[in-house]
Amino acid sequence: QVQLVESGGGLVQAGGSLRLSCAASGRTFSSYAMGWFRQAPGKEREFVSAISRGAGRTYYADSGKGRFTISRDNAKNTVYLQMNSLKPEDTAVYYCAADDGVLPTNAKGEYDSWGQGTQVTVSS
Repeated sequence: QVQLVESGGGLVQAGGSLRLSCAASGRTFSSYAMGWFRQAPGKEREFVSAISRGAGRTYYADSGKGRFTISRDNAKNTVYLQMNSLKPEDTAVYYCAADDGVLPTNAKGEYDSWGQGTQVTVSS
């Protein structure tokens, strides 16, 4: 498995931006498709975005389309989530996850490794 550590969360006003990072260690990072999920209080963990091993394919939940951008740097073993035009409903703990499949997926059960999460709070 790969070990994942998220960073970059914080408190931001509505309309603002944050860039989340997820640093990986352990097995070869480029062997994994990567995903971002989030979980708000009292809600289930939901898919946000995913990216293929080589970054050629990306996948977004409708909630983030046009506002969020996922990217990765395999040389730095890091995946990013750039979040713009943030809304209060984006408030959640954001998790990155690794999947040893080839294509990005929104299925939580396909992900083998998870980070500890980073809190994002968007004030109105």
